[in-house]
Amino acid sequence: MAETLISPGVLARENDQSQITSQPVQAGAAIVGPTVKGKKGIPTLVTSYSEYLAAFGSTFTSGSDTYSFLTSISAYNYFQNGGTSLLVTRVASGSFTPATSSQITNNETVVGGAKATGSNDLSETANFGTIVDDELRFAYNGTTYRFVAADPGSGGLPEDQAPLYFVATGSTSANYVGQLATKIDSVLGSLVDASDEGSSVLAISSSVSASDLNGVVVQTGSVADFGTAFILGGGVNGTGNGNAFVLETLAEGVIQNSDGVESSTGALTNGTKDNIRWEIVNPNTGSGVFSVVIRQGNDNTKSKSVLETFTNVSLDPKSSNYIAKVIGDQTTTLMGAGTSDPYLQVTGSYPNASRFVRVKAVNTKTPDYFDNSGIAKDAYTSSIPVASSGSFGDAQGAIVGSGDLFYDAISNVDTQGIAGDDYTDAFNLLANKDDYRYNIITAPGLVYENATHATPLNTLISNTENRGDAIIVMDLKNYGSTVVGATTTAASLDSSYAATYWPWLQVTDPDSQQLVWVPASTMIPGVYAFNDKSSEAWFAPAGINRGGLGTVRQAERKLTQANRDTLYTGKVNPIATFPGKGVVVFGQKTLQTQASALDRVNVRRLLIELKSYISQVADNLVFEQNTAATRNQFLSQVNPYLESVQQRQGLYAFKVVMDDSNNTADVIDRNQMVGAIYIQPTKTAEFIYLDFNILPTGATFPA
Repeated sequence: MAETLISPGVLARENDQSQITSQPVQAGAAIVGPTVKGKKGIPTLVTSYSEYLAAFGSTFTSGSDTYSFLTSISAYNYFQNGGTSLLVTRVASGSFTPATSSQITNNETVVGGAKATGSNDLSETANFGTIVDDELRFAYNGTTYRFVAADPGSGGLPEDQAPLYFVATGSTSANYVGQLATKIDSVLGSLVDASDEGSSVLAISSSVSASDLNGVVVQTGSVADFGTAFILGGGVNGTGNGNAFVLETLAEGVIQNSDGVESSTGALTNGTKDNIRWEIVNPNTGSGVFSVVIRQGNDNTKSKSVLETFTNVSLDPKSSNYIAKVIGDQTTTLMGAGTSDPYLQVTGSYPNASRFVRVKAVNTKTPDYFDNSGIAKDAYTSSIPVASSGSFGDAQGAIVGSGDLFYDAISNVDTQGIAGDDYTDAFNLLANKDDYRYNIITAPGLVYENATHATPLNTLISNTENRGDAIIVMDLKNYGSTVVGATTTAASLDSSYAATYWPWLQVTDPDSQQLVWVPASTMIPGVYAFNDKSSEAWFAPAGINRGGLGTVRQAERKLTQANRDTLYTGKVNPIATFPGKGVVVFGQKTLQTQASALDRVNVRRLLIELKSYISQVADNLVFEQNTAATRNQFLSQVNPYLESVQQRQGLYAFKVVMDDSNNTADVIDRNQMVGAIYIQPTKTAEFIYLDFNILPTGATFPA
């Protein structure tokens, strides 16, 4: 159809301006704190509270009381209020290790028992080894291995001609025995272990426990004169079943140890809801496959609680159903702990598909399980595990001890059983914005007024300012503080990337059902989540409509109007209590001292949202041609997005400039592309003045 009119008429044209602008990749909250279980120091993403419980646990016992960590209470509240993703990093004091599975038995016979051993002081034989041609002979399985002392001289030692080997003479027997032991190990290492026991004593033992080397005679002498130095003995054969493979828990700490005596019903002594057990079902030697079942640690044979099932796995590393491929064998280790630049190192070949275990080792692999006729090879059928079940054990690392301080008793030296500096590695690891995305971060349990807590919190503030894409919700005062105390501590901080709320709050612990006092940072992420779900990030997470704390029983203190005025002037967001309305967040200031748009939480969060999306757009342009076409590509995505933000009441106005005016020839020659983004953030109505004008009868109302 013609696009222009030549003769009179009507031309109907279409301009499709309805393209849907892609939205930014959304980031959720991050929380750092102690948990009942999980891997220490490794950030883990969960998307529901049930997933949190499976990975990190709920209640625990300290002394004779049951507790929940503030981390769990905060996670529950966050998801209950609409949160969709939470990055959890477990902190703990001391060393923590995972638990390993008990023997997963197969029908492969292994050798056990004791090793054959023998030793003697060789210096008794005329300073043995100090004279050329001194010789030790070891006869086994029809072969006599000869180790002869030789003078290296200027030409070095003669060349070894198996089973004849040469050792440099020593200045003393003691000197020679050390060299001799090293030589024997290098030649016969798969058969025996030789060691220098000191004072010219040579000891030899079999490499494995067995009786094969019993009666082997070790001779010493020279030329044709030889005598018995010692005879190996004491080796004992033992037979048993092989261990097909080893599983290891992903979570760490002694709570993972489910080992112990199994009752008549199949219940484990140490089995709990927070640990696991394993079971092998349906082993088939004809096809070389079996199934692995992961069960909850506190179940029993008649009432199994199955967490995961991996069906028809094999021990054949060449097959697609190889057990390590199906379950996963990777483990993550925190490296550089205690430095400003920690990082995670991943070992293992296959990503973990299981939420609870990984394959630590496969001891009896069955490569090419079938022969050319498709029949299982006899050499491999005994490697398949038998139907059985078992537990996990040998994990190290206790959660907390009796006498540790929780809830309103938190102190400078003890916060939920750990110390303030236990958080530093987690904060430094989360500084990596390439690997970890979040827009809110909290560490409930750290309180700025406590000297040992201030240092890691200052690290968190610095790291978050450098990231520029998140806001910290932090607590300044312990339970029992005052309005003046809160504002005094707030005055020492200055950052638009942090906000604080006061006072403490009483809530019902969702897991223990006890009434407990928690710092405000435990609950505020839930307020932010509800705000974002019901409105947008750039709306104020405060007030009766979006700042309600419906699950809070009471605030530590009911604030008066004067109290709220003092707190808000001092950069502390009051948590007010109103009759008929309940407990409500009634402030949204950041800890920035200078008066500007960024001293409000909604504006800071608006900037976080805008920078996140626009940075994602710009990421796709790195290494592209610096031309008008590329710049227009940027504008075509950013302008519609900012228009949508404006329509959703985030901006009064905006302008984006990326053209020849700021991308001049010299800028382009420096391989730079420059964009300028001007925005006018919308402001919230925090102070509403209502003037009631009383007029005499008959007066005219103003237009």
